Amino acid sequence: MSTQPASWGKRVLCTGRLYCDIVMSGLPCVPAPGQEVYANGLVLAAGGGAYITAAYLAALGRAAGLAAVLPAEPFAGAIATELGNAGLDLGACSLAAPGVDPQITVAMILGGDRAFVTRRAGPAFPDTLGAAIDSGAWDHLHIGELASLVESPQVIARAKAAGMTISLDCSWDAEVLARDGLAAIMQGIDVFFPNRAEADMLAGYEHLAPLVVVKEGAAGARAFSAKGSIHRPAYITEVVDTVGAGDAFNAGFLDRWLFGAGLADCLDAGAYTASAAVARHGGARGLGRLARHKPAAR
Repeated sequence: MSTQPASWGKRVLCTGRLYCDIVMSGLPCVPAPGQEVYANGLVLAAGGGAYITAAYLAALGRAAGLAAVLPAEPFAGAIATELGNAGLDLGACSLAAPGVDPQITVAMILGGDRAFVTRRAGPAFPDTLGAAIDSGAWDHLHIGELASLVESPQVIARAKAAGMTISLDCSWDAEVLARDGLAAIMQGIDVFFPNRAEADMLAGYEHLAPLVVVKEGAAGARAFSAKGSIHRPAYITEVVDTVGAGDAFNAGFLDRWLFGAGLADCLDAGAYTASAAVARHGGARGLGRLARHKPAAR
């Protein structure tokens, strides 16, 4: 009989929009209207918080699946190849309806920061999500964007009825962040992951979930709970590409949180996984296997 804790085997289903990321790095500045700048590097990769968090969870050895709408051509082939290599359960994915544009994000990397231009298309969640939640095959639901939840808030009640815990990344959307009634929409979320800029847009962000984790980039991260707040620093590493770092942080944090670890350990695990993300190009493409965080290695 195995002595491995049951929490080690908790399975995570990640859902939200799947983007085709066109990542341009080495830019001297953001182009001004009427001007052109030139990139030193270009990567085409699958993107979106749901996929990147799922891929990093799988890389850490956590059973993870993706519930997303797969893009149409001309990006379908490249994205399908990457997803197939990520070690994810893709049974809850569906194909984009005929004629729906692919969802594209152009990411411009400028030193240690980045800017995005994104085109959303079609529904945020696939029509297969409800059946995946009801199946009982998953223990935790991670939602990749607050905007996706706003579009279909009923997913929380369905996941809770299935006995799942739920986490939510924020992801920048100025219109969504300015909405009234977000606290009611988010009722039932267990862990909320805004970054510092997003948190500053949300009044009373510390109370939007029982556990709120604010990602502050090079300044580390801070967790807020009923017991107060705790801050942990980031890992010092050379920054190559910041795309997906916050979603990688989510994966490291959740992997330890689902195991029942303390908040300091969870924050350190998130920082460790984020440091692996910023040291490489392009979201989670070609990620491979990652060793789990070991506190003594800090």
